[in-house]
Amino acid sequence: MPMGRRVYPVSSNSQRNQQLDSNRVLTQFLVFLYCKCLWRGLKFVIRKVTGRCELQRICYNNKPGARRTLKIESSLRCSKHELLQSAISVHPDSVEKSIDDIMALKKINLDTNPQLGISLQACLLQIVGYRNLVVEVEKLRREPYDCENPAHEEMLMKLWKELRPDSPLSGRISKQWCEIGFQGNDPKTDFRGMGLLGLHNLLYFAEHDKATALQVLHDSLQPKHSKMSKAEWEKKKFDKAIGYSFAIVGINITDLAYSLLVSGALKTHLYNVAPEMPSLVHFQQTFCYLMQEFHRFWMEEDPCDIMEFNRVRTKFYKRVLKQLKNPDMALCPHFTASDLHLVNL
Repeated sequence: MPMGRRVYPVSSNSQRNQQLDSNRVLTQFLVFLYCKCLWRGLKFVIRKVTGRCELQRICYNNKPGARRTLKIESSLRCSKHELLQSAISVHPDSVEKSIDDIMALKKINLDTNPQLGISLQACLLQIVGYRNLVVEVEKLRREPYDCENPAHEEMLMKLWKELRPDSPLSGRISKQWCEIGFQGNDPKTDFRGMGLLGLHNLLYFAEHDKATALQVLHDSLQPKHSKMSKAEWEKKKFDKAIGYSFAIVGINITDLAYSLLVSGALKTHLYNVAPEMPSLVHFQQTFCYLMQEFHRFWMEEDPCDIMEFNRVRTKFYKRVLKQLKNPDMALCPHFTASDLHLVNL
């Protein structure tokens, strides 16, 4: 060996990484083999034995709602047939034709399977309805509040009247906005994150569940209960005080509901409560439910001050996500608007 030249052994880390890469490639190949060959072969055998295709088995073996629709959606998306893949993204008006095409492709007789067509249509309407709802919600979120727009201003004034019916607003720009939980003299600056979506949700809450909205607002304005003696607290008949900004929290919970929607986590709830197409009303009802539940959750957590908001919000978000993993879960709002075509599971 020439003087001065050293030979370094291959490190154990490098060998380990090479082994991991090899295992990863092998795993990917086995998954590919399973999906392309074994699983399709298994489905073929099951169809021959049962006389039913996968869509039939899903519809007949699962009750209406998220259990059925989520499986139908997954089956169509993973299908090798372009017609089936495209079914989940058709226009609502084309759902009926899409069902006819699926029946023809699968060679299913409509006369002997009338219920299958009805079930598939309900599932497809939920699937395309959810997609359209995401588009509608995103459009509202991206639309900024415009103080020059009379419709926007009318909604904002209506929000004040619903939450402060006995207190006339002194002016468009006023410190009074802080009374319902805005940060400054002009609420338009607080809508930047969620655009008109935040205003729509707050107004829906104030109009359709007014008693609860007023109670949450009342509690949010109270000082922390620890600043009062127990006797004073009981005398004033306060619930455990919250001490947060109602409107700001409403906009923040709007962001939470929006995140659940666009991530697909809200499919479980909406497929269970919307018999056909989920609509903006269903989303707003969900917002009302989340506001009420966050109200209770905040009091249970009993944080020292508003600086703990992010911690409590994150914990609440994780709890809701966990609930939505249950395919039978329905976040049913507890207010009069819940009779608008909601299914009580």
